[in-house]
Amino acid sequence: MESAGQYDYIIVGAGTAGCLLANRLTRKKDTTVLLIEAGGKDDYLWIHIPVGYLHCIGNPRTDWLYKTEADAGIGGRSLIYPRGKVLGGSSSINGMIYMRGQSGDYDRWAELTGDPGWAWDKVLPLFMKTEDHHGGANANHGGGGEWRVEKQRLSWQILDAFRDAADETGIPKVDDFNTGDNEGCSYFEVNQRRGIRWNTAKAFLKPIAGRENLTIMTGCHVERLIIEHTEKGAVCRGVEFFGGGRKFRADAVQETLLAAGAIGSPQILQLSGIGPAAALQQVGITPMVDAPGVGENLQDHLQLRMIFKINGAKTLNTSAASWFGKMKIGLEYAVRQSGPMSMAPSQLGAFARSDAGQASANLQYHVQPLSLEKFGDPLHPFPAFTASVCNLRPTSRGHVRIASNDSYAPPKISPNYLSTAADRKTAAAALTLTRKIVTAPALSKYKPEEFKPGIHYRTEDELAEAAGLIGTTIFHPVGTCKMGKVDDPMSVVDSELRVIGVGGLRVIDASIMPNITSGNTNSPTLMIAERAAELIAATPR
Repeated sequence: MESAGQYDYIIVGAGTAGCLLANRLTRKKDTTVLLIEAGGKDDYLWIHIPVGYLHCIGNPRTDWLYKTEADAGIGGRSLIYPRGKVLGGSSSINGMIYMRGQSGDYDRWAELTGDPGWAWDKVLPLFMKTEDHHGGANANHGGGGEWRVEKQRLSWQILDAFRDAADETGIPKVDDFNTGDNEGCSYFEVNQRRGIRWNTAKAFLKPIAGRENLTIMTGCHVERLIIEHTEKGAVCRGVEFFGGGRKFRADAVQETLLAAGAIGSPQILQLSGIGPAAALQQVGITPMVDAPGVGENLQDHLQLRMIFKINGAKTLNTSAASWFGKMKIGLEYAVRQSGPMSMAPSQLGAFARSDAGQASANLQYHVQPLSLEKFGDPLHPFPAFTASVCNLRPTSRGHVRIASNDSYAPPKISPNYLSTAADRKTAAAALTLTRKIVTAPALSKYKPEEFKPGIHYRTEDELAEAAGLIGTTIFHPVGTCKMGKVDDPMSVVDSELRVIGVGGLRVIDASIMPNITSGNTNSPTLMIAERAAELIAATPR
């Protein structure tokens, strides 16, 4: 084993959190940082063209190619589970939607951890610190930060009509989803710069490429953390990794920062002997620290993809049906960086309540002027739109567990979708609300006809069954290294993201969320990294 050197901090994973951490920690010239990424550079053309996510998801160049275990809640199906494997991580292949969630999400984090530093009024300045909002700085948004937020560069008649119909149904038109209360309907704002994807590698790594105290190693697969037992307990000394046909050890003087994501971080911890002791022994891993919460508490947003055929309005199904249509779309993007090739996967959003008893919006819509059977399939040969709706605060919990002691073997991912009565009830209510919106006057001239799941699903039980048949992940896994109070046996990290029972080690990514945020999870992960950087800077060396 060769030495890759000694550094103050080693960051495992150059995704959303890792890129920001590298930027912030190397501001001090006397602080050395090693950033390790299993994937390659973000120099693949399709990363940067917004619609290129179609070429990045399912591509081993940019995606870990995970799949879930067969899940009873969704009809025994296994789903693709994309996670970015490239500089920028999932920010290089995701939907680019800028979403913070609701103020109550963070107030609940503060309550669950006993740390007021996670409350909304404390994290809002962190969101604003990174932000470069198209409207400039104001009471809710930041200007001049690294994380560019822009309006989308397109509009669709059918989406405008859906927004009008939502308004008629009691979901008001709003201008901004990111004030702490996202209830209402509007077009999503996106992480793009002039119609080109803006990932965290561009935002946080490219500007600091010349810093001599930062070493970036791509194509390097971390096999395990180096854990030693001392008189004071277990301590992480660094990492072992494989790259370029050679095996290396890198040593951390201060801390190792695990930022490998909601799937990768619990996997690496378990491979290193940190996890449920009995489960580790079953796969040939010697337990170093018995941590039963590692890999548990998996939460995700299950989107229920309702499809409606229409008449009298243009959709992408028909616009991209011919070679002439495709050429026209390509030309528009080449000249103006606008049109369908600049599209985020979802353009119009809505946040609503499944019933009057909800304290705040608990449903999110992603509405698209297109339809297909499943991701990767061709578009349908008829004009249609998709109204995907998800339960923002699911009560179902899954897990991530290593299948063997081989670090290259994918872990077993079991989301356990719709495994609670509450989630099935909310799913049925969500489908009912969607039908109500679609039958509102604003959409009537387009004669919407339900194609999926079908009007024969009517009762609550039937609609819950239908939800399982049309449900699929919207790629928001979180929670598998839960942040919480140290006396909670299922807490993996404390409120400063230090791994409980292991010195010199923190987890800094979406896995630390005790509860999933009420919306898309990428920018909340960036906020987590910003707070972690401040906590690290305040820790005596």
